[in-house]
Amino acid sequence: MQNKIQILSTKKIDSTLIQLATENNICVDQLNFIQTEECISDEIKKRIIKLSKEKITAIFTSSKTVNVVRKIVSKQTNWKIYCIEPATKKTVENIFTSSVIAGSAKDAAQLAEKISKDDSVKQIVFFCGNQRRNTLPKKLRSNEIKVEELVVYKTIEKPQLVSKTYAGILFFSPSAVKSFFSSNKIKESTTLFAIGNTTAEEVRLFTKAKIIIAGNPEQKELINDVIKYYTSIKIL
Repeated sequence: MQNKIQILSTKKIDSTLIQLATENNICVDQLNFIQTEECISDEIKKRIIKLSKEKITAIFTSSKTVNVVRKIVSKQTNWKIYCIEPATKKTVENIFTSSVIAGSAKDAAQLAEKISKDDSVKQIVFFCGNQRRNTLPKKLRSNEIKVEELVVYKTIEKPQLVSKTYAGILFFSPSAVKSFFSSNKIKESTTLFAIGNTTAEEVRLFTKAKIIIAGNPEQKELINDVIKYYTSIKIL
């Protein structure tokens, strides 16, 4: 029997995906390197309630923000929404059933480009976390679009020292990348898998190791990429 390929996921992922990897001779260890917490002040809560009664253009770049905001507002908001796809878009579709998804993209840079081409958008509300990257708001403001940022959750890094050597490591956010590398170093022979371009950009700040970026920013796609990669190099 061949030894299983040892992979580390820096986030807990769906058990069905762990099973899929196992069936393809890949063992996935899981350690959370970040945690998120809601952090809505009374002031922001009042602001969101007020906005829920208005016709606004909103941005969601994570399912986390959608789920936090849903606890405050009705499903019947008359919003025009831009969001990241596919996971966040699916969450928006399920929750804000009376709102319109005006556009979606795979990452913040592409989403900013799409919004900037919409001449009807003069101001926008960006629901985000405390560690959001500047790519999206900077691009919008450079195109004279007013951006109101409402922080609805915070990300807390949970660095952990990893003593085991892994063939590959999975990253799902820039915050997890920073948390991991704050306590660990890797060999350049390690293959790194990133959920999207933004996460990959953060990885490149810490290592020159090979990075494989998911074709679509979702967990299943990343696991499939892991399986395809190790099959293609004939390790399995």
